[in-house]
Formats: sequence, structure tokens, C-alpha cells
Amino acid sequence: MSLAVLAWIAAFAIILFALFQLQLKQHTLSRRVLVGLILGSLFGLCLQLFSESNSAVLNEAMNWVNMIGTGYINLLKMIIMPLVLVSMIAAVVKLEQGGALGKISLLTIGVLLITTAVAAAIGIAVTVVFGLSAEGLTEGSREMARIAVLESHASNVSELTIPQMVVNFIPTNPFADLTGARSTSIIAVVIFGVLVGIAARHVMSEKPEFNQSIRTFVDASQAVVMRLVKMIMALTPYGVAALMAKVVATSNGSDILNLLGFIFASYIAIFLMFIVHGALVSMVGMSPTHYFKNIWPVLTFAFTSRSSAATIPLNVEAQINKLNVPPAIANLSASFGATIGQNGCAGIYPAMLAVMVAPTVGINPLEPSFLMSLIAMITISSFGIAGIGGGATFAALIVLPAMGLPVTIAALLISIEPLIDMARTALNVSGAMTAGTITSRLLKKAQPEPVIA
Repeated sequence: MSLAVLAWIAAFAIILFALFQLQLKQHTLSRRVLVGLILGSLFGLCLQLFSESNSAVLNEAMNWVNMIGTGYINLLKMIIMPLVLVSMIAAVVKLEQGGALGKISLLTIGVLLITTAVAAAIGIAVTVVFGLSAEGLTEGSREMARIAVLESHASNVSELTIPQMVVNFIPTNPFADLTGARSTSIIAVVIFGVLVGIAARHVMSEKPEFNQSIRTFVDASQAVVMRLVKMIMALTPYGVAALMAKVVATSNGSDILNLLGFIFASYIAIFLMFIVHGALVSMVGMSPTHYFKNIWPVLTFAFTSRSSAATIPLNVEAQINKLNVPPAIANLSASFGATIGQNGCAGIYPAMLAVMVAPTVGINPLEPSFLMSLIAMITISSFGIAGIGGGATFAALIVLPAMGLPVTIAALLISIEPLIDMARTALNVSGAMTAGTITSRLLKKAQPEPVIA
């Protein structure tokens, strides 16, 4: 190991120590996450600038930094399935009315799909206003290789029907799903947990002597899992610093400049959708300022990790403790929101691509019938994204062929995909939390917070 690599490792260790000092001084988690994001970004920028002529130093230093970021993500992934399973069982067992679960599920999914339709409309509008087009996008070696892969996947995706996607949600081996063996494992575990909870309620009704034992076991299991979530959440500033350092250090400046228009338009569309989320929660009695202030650490992690699924534990914890959302609703909205109706990946992204590529095949993207069909297809297909996995790219693989459009544009944007995907993932998570908040307030499962101007 060279002295240069040791110096970079020592510099990052100083950042971690500084974050630890903030923790000892009991600064709020949101403030520590913000400091971690800034310090990690500065570290990544310095590493890229001063190691530009020596990629070996950059790669070796990033291997050590990645150990922190990847380790944190792995810890979150570790707790996802136990959290979802235990929380869903507890939610059903504690429901005052057995029929409430159906109302919660339908309303949550409804909000997710409606906001996805709105996101698609915003994506279309921004693309038109900025005059974005697929013409002129360059096809390098990476892009050509990606096109071949996407066209192969597209042929497989086009054969999937919506009923087949829905069937994929049903668990056939819950133990395999607890390992995350399938792209639909999270929803499958939700369904399994609900069924176990329903069975427990029947046992409690048929054999009252087991009532207290079941409740005690469920309460104890949930308390242990939530305590584990809090332990892992305390590591968020360190994980964010490492993840942000990687993003900045490995970004390609020339690629970003070449596609700056699409990047800027994408962030404008995402920002507008965040405003929509704020407006929606304000309609049910919660201040947008209060909402975004309390979910900021969760959005920051989603932004840096680019994983809606890995954010589920933080999502659930913030909804319950910060937004006053009941556990049943928080777990359902976080789990469904990670795989269904993703506002950023399944809403804005495929809408923008479709409008950009439509003129290249002789379709007028402003034709009302095209726009209505596109929004409807995006909304419907967003319900099945989890059936095939792959997030935004696979959302495009469903929508574009269904609209008679080529999928090659998704490959041409490969160089800037990570940069845009960060914001899309944060929007996905915000959409899930918005759905949980709205469902909670509409079903009057929580006392409204005072509206703060």
C-alpha cells in the first residue's frame, strides 16, 4: 500500500472521527447526516482531482471507503426482511378491526398509483418545455453493449402480462423469500406476514388462553427488531459520508457535461414532484416543513444508496416516530412503495424517455391520445415493476415497447444514470412516506400535527 493511499485513508478516518464527535455531543441525526453528506462530497471531489493522474491510488483508496458504505447498506439489507415480517404480523394482530387492513392496503396503493400518474405528467411537461430529444445522443462502446443487453431483456419483459406479474407476488416458499431470492420477495414477505397475523388472530379468538401469550411474543419480537433498526440508524451519517464520497470520486465530468440538459430537466421534474408531495400532506393537515424536516435523513440515505429497498427500515422508523403513522400503515406503505408506484423510477423517467424518443419513429408526443395512453401505461406498469426488478431501466423496458417505441435511448443515458438515479430513489421513498401519511390521516389513525406556517 502506497503512502498516498494511506494518506487518503487517514483523511477519511478523520471525517469519521469528526462525525463521531458530533454524535457524542448529541447533535440531531439530521444535522449529522447533512455534515456527513458535505464532508463525504468534499472528500470525493478532492480524491478525484488529486488522483486524476493515478487511477490506481483512487481505486485502492475507494476500496477502503467502500467498506464503510457497503457495510452500512448490508446492515440495512440484513434487517429488511425480519422488520417487514415481524412488523406485518404485529400490525395484523394489533388491528382493532380485522377489515381495516384491506382499507389500508387499497388506500396506500391507490395513493402510490395516483402520484405515479402525476409524476408521469410532470415528466412529460418538463421534457416538452426543455425541448429534449433523443436525436444527437452518441453511441459509444459502452452504450452499444448496453443496447444489446436491453434489447435482449426487452423481449423477455414484453412477454410478461400484468396477471403474471401479480401472481409473482404470491409466496411459494416464504423461507426463500426471507433471503431475498426473488425481485418480488419483499411483497411476498408482506403477504406471508399478513397471513400469519390473520392466523394468529383466529387462534386468539378460538383459544382465548393463548391471547396474552401471542401478544407478548409479538410485542417482544417487534421491540427487539425496532431496537436493532435504531442501532443501525445511528450509523447513517458514516454510511452517507462513504457513499457520497464514492459517488463524487467516480463521477465522469465530461459525460455529465454532455448530457447536462437531461440531468437538469430530470432534477426539475423531481423537484416539482417533491412540491406535489408537500402539497398532498398539507391537504391532510401536516405542514410540508414539518414533513420534509423529519424525513430528511431518510431521503439523504436513499439519495446516496440508490436503493428504495435498503431504505425500508429507516422509512418505517421515521414514519412511526417522526410522522406519527401507525406501524401497520408505515410498514405497508414502505414495503409497497419500494416496489409499486415508484414516482421517480416508474413515473418520471419512462415518461421523459417516451416523449424524447417518440419523434424519431414518427409519433407526435403532444398528441392527446398518445399522452393519455402513455400516462395510463406508466401507471399500470408501475404496479408490476417489482415482478422483474431493475428499477427505472426495467420500467422503461415495459413502457417503451408497449408504446411502440425503441428501448435504445435507455442505453444512451448510461453514463449519467447513477447521478439521476440518486434523486429518483429519494423521490420514490418520499412517495412511499407520503402515501403512509395520507393513508394515516384519511383513516384518522393519527392525531393531526399543528400546521406550521
